[in-house]
Parts: sequence; C-alpha cells; structure tokens
Amino acid sequence: MPGVTDDISPLVHQLGLEPHVEGGWFKETWRTAATARPDGYQGTRAYATGIHYLLHPGERSRWHRVRSDELWLWHSGGPLLLRLGGTGEAAAERTTALLGMDVEAGERPQVLIPAGEWQAAEPAGDEPVLVSCVVAPGFDFQDYEDDSDHTD
Repeated sequence: MPGVTDDISPLVHQLGLEPHVEGGWFKETWRTAATARPDGYQGTRAYATGIHYLLHPGERSRWHRVRSDELWLWHSGGPLLLRLGGTGEAAAERTTALLGMDVEAGERPQVLIPAGEWQAAEPAGDEPVLVSCVVAPGFDFQDYEDDSDHTD
C-alpha cells in the first residue's frame, strides 16, 4: 500500500478500520436503509452513507472522484490537506482546503467536495488525522473513479 507508515495509530484497531483502496484506513459506519434510484446512476443507492477515514503522516489518498457530493468532517489529529482537481477527464489541482479546527489559521471543520470533483488528501502535519466522510446519494464503488495515471 503506497505511503503506509510503520507507526499504526491505535485508532485503526479501536475503530476496526481496514485499508482503503485509495490509501489510508476506513470503516463504513452508516448506510441509510432507505434507497432510491437517482438520475444518472446505475441502480439504486442509499440516500447517504458515512465512513470513518484515517491517514497517518506519509499516507495519502490518491486522486479519485465519486459521482455524489462528499462532506468531510474533521475529528482529531492534525490538519488534513484536501486538494481539489476539477471535473475534467483527469485531475489537475486547482485549489486546496485545510480540514481542521484551527479556524483562525484558515482551517475548516468541514469541507464539501462537490459531485464529480477530483480530490486527494494527506495529513498537513505530523499526527494521524481522523475524519468522517458523508456521501449523498450514498457511496457505491460503481460511482468511484481513480486517476491512476496522475503523479505528483
């Protein structure tokens, strides 16, 4: 797994996190029982889903996008750098946001990634970062795309 650290946070075991295909560690924590078939989606989706997601220093979430809106919520650790790469065929970094609680320093406790926006994430400090991601309509791997050709 790219960027895996030798020092695993106790949160990985305490929260039952597993390696994520895009990098880091995750566990789905919520999926609505209610479903619908949104326009443009292949099949039904939960109204919304939620995961815990953790990155250690040196780990990163590679460039990817999902068909749905994704709300990132910061919980603990250092700040998280979110890179946004537009909605074109390939990721092209256009802006960044810092997820964290030091609002006076420009961090935000939550950041919305619009549907179809390329995104990548990595800790901006030397602590593991725990966040949650809420996706609506709910996440399905059919709606996930990564930019495996992107290098940075």
